[in-house]
Amino acid sequence: MPGIGEPTGGKSPEQLAMEAVWFITHTLIALFIYAAMVTIVQLVHPKNPSMLLATIAVFFVPAMAGFIIALIKPNEIARYIWIFGVLWFSIVCVWVLDLPTGPGLCEHCGALEKLWDTLITFNKPSGLLDYNGNVFGTWPALATIGYAFGAKYGLKRNE
Repeated sequence: MPGIGEPTGGKSPEQLAMEAVWFITHTLIALFIYAAMVTIVQLVHPKNPSMLLATIAVFFVPAMAGFIIALIKPNEIARYIWIFGVLWFSIVCVWVLDLPTGPGLCEHCGALEKLWDTLITFNKPSGLLDYNGNVFGTWPALATIGYAFGAKYGLKRNE
């Protein structure tokens, strides 16, 4: 059993630090792709944007990027950035649950309904987070999960 300060899993501190750097790099790439998508949509400003289509694109565009990047520069860490997405979504869920409610802002919602209406549904938004729960909470998490999904299949194809 390793003691304090000793490497675990047979990896040196340098290897663990490099894996952390790659984790942050791949996460930032996925979030940059997501931010670019949001910026493009804001510049194009479609009249009737489909939220379902946008949600699908937020998953598959980073997934395609993760796939391509994994083919070009294989890196095992890319498949694990979904962890960031889950953590981000969890943090936003706690934030949403802590938000005050009132008239027009999910006034009589329970906890699950507050989360669902803020982060998931497109038909009846709660009004919390200025009606942008998906932009701040759901979609960044989905982008990192999509990127990890694409990287996983890119790495499999590379083997």
